[in-house]
Amino acid sequence: MTRVWTKQHIEVLKQLNATGRYVAKRKFVQNDLGDDAELMALVYDYLVKFHPHVDQKPVDAEVPIWLSFERDATMQLTSDFVILEFEIDEALITKVNIAKWGQMLNYGYIHKDEDDLAKHRELMKNYCVCDMEAVMSRFYPELRAEIIESWKRLYDDNVKLGSDASYGLVWEVKKEWLKQVIS
Repeated sequence: MTRVWTKQHIEVLKQLNATGRYVAKRKFVQNDLGDDAELMALVYDYLVKFHPHVDQKPVDAEVPIWLSFERDATMQLTSDFVILEFEIDEALITKVNIAKWGQMLNYGYIHKDEDDLAKHRELMKNYCVCDMEAVMSRFYPELRAEIIESWKRLYDDNVKLGSDASYGLVWEVKKEWLKQVIS
């Protein structure tokens, strides 16, 4: 068992208390992301589709729930939100390297090593385009496909990018795992 934290809307706590569990819905993520929801749809769709434990996803779960492995790494409290502290079986948690996730959020290429990065940079330089432009544009379908294909490395622990710091993902949380509510 490992201790984790997640910032959630107060309604999540109400649902946990009422039903004993909570699964995240796409519309709640879209609400949280606001104007950026459309831009983030591509990376969130990838996150779900290629999640290594997608076969364990409950039928009613649409997106995973984000967890922090350190209390101080949890997002700051704001109005109508709480921080939920859980104790969860580590086997249920999928780790996501923070640096790799940041690359995806910026529509960036996740390189497998320094040689791969150098080749990718040279390719992009030859096209006079950056990763984000290639992914967002219809004019570079091959480059877009290469960048999105590189995202499979998000779940590959052998590919290092930045530090080993990570977030966690679970498909659901249960009331019996709840240890503390911080408001």
